[in-house]
Amino acid sequence: MSATFERRLLTRDRGHGLLQKFWRIPWLFVLLLSAVAAVGYVALYSAGGGPEAYAAKHALRFGFGLVLMLSIAVIDIRVIAKLAWLGYAIGVGLLVLVLLHGNIGKGAQRWIDIGPLQLQPSELMKIMLALGLAAWFQRASWERVGNLLFLLPPAIMVLLPVGLILKQPNLGTALITAMIGGAVFFAAGMRLWKFALLLAAVGTAAPIAYTHLHDYQKARITTFLDPESDPLGAGYNIIQSKIALGSGGIWGKGFLQGTQGHLNFLPEKQTDFIFTMIAEEFGLVGALSVLGLLALVVLFCYLVAFRCRHQFGRLLAVGLGTNMFLYIFVNIAMVTGSIPVGGVPLPLISHGGSAMLTTMLGFGLLMSVHVHRDAEFGPARD
Repeated sequence: MSATFERRLLTRDRGHGLLQKFWRIPWLFVLLLSAVAAVGYVALYSAGGGPEAYAAKHALRFGFGLVLMLSIAVIDIRVIAKLAWLGYAIGVGLLVLVLLHGNIGKGAQRWIDIGPLQLQPSELMKIMLALGLAAWFQRASWERVGNLLFLLPPAIMVLLPVGLILKQPNLGTALITAMIGGAVFFAAGMRLWKFALLLAAVGTAAPIAYTHLHDYQKARITTFLDPESDPLGAGYNIIQSKIALGSGGIWGKGFLQGTQGHLNFLPEKQTDFIFTMIAEEFGLVGALSVLGLLALVVLFCYLVAFRCRHQFGRLLAVGLGTNMFLYIFVNIAMVTGSIPVGGVPLPLISHGGSAMLTTMLGFGLLMSVHVHRDAEFGPARD
């Protein structure tokens, strides 16, 4: 009788603990993400001329992503920390697999089929890298982070996936992955002079790296400097994007009234250039409103890092926030002609199942950090 009573008490306590975790979930942030995804639905509805082409799938994927995100949010962050190395290993393994057996499209090998799901491992790897680095630095003291030998293994952890992603080839994602690693290193306490030394080395190596780029990558850089040099070829995308951005004016042409998009002048309007579609139909006001929502998402990521009491969660949130910021920055800079076109989607808005899945996975981890921000990990190691 006593044993049965104790089991009932334990079950009840666990139930109460789970309920308390759900109460700690930042529901306003969930609402914010839903608002951004709703913007994506409207834009994709317009891009497809109805819900069937893109918008319906977008809503379904976001709904599944919400369930995934909330499920991860209630998992104890210490359990996630213990599984971080496994996640990193899976990410690297998938990158190797895509090079061996991946689908080839548009001259690149970036996708693998896992059952009915088509996955882009490089997107998942950015999340897994943040996890792995957070696990490495989670209990390291400031003195230990200053030791170059201690920094060698995490440096290899960054360079390995970056090298594999470059082999696909996918220069844009490789650079974003490297910058996520740099952000976590900096948040962990890496000295500024070491960052300066690293940047100097990168700058010195840039001309050499340029000679090893593929022809289409060199064309993107040349076109970025002078789009009119190839207006019907490599420069076509950015020229049409600028026309659409400018023609939207202050208030836009109206929903479903964008000429560049609906007359098929605008390329990849459902993925890379979805922001251009929004700006043409809803104008500067609509574009700035979307940027405001996305800025709030990034701000929340860094606020979670700031409020977290343990190093693992703090570094993980920094990595995830940096990933989100770079996603947004690169996409907007790309469609406005500020940087070369690199094939980076706009999170929660662009069409794409793999990007939606990994984005919501990252937000699930971020919410777990928020829910368990006071968890104890033990003292720092010397």
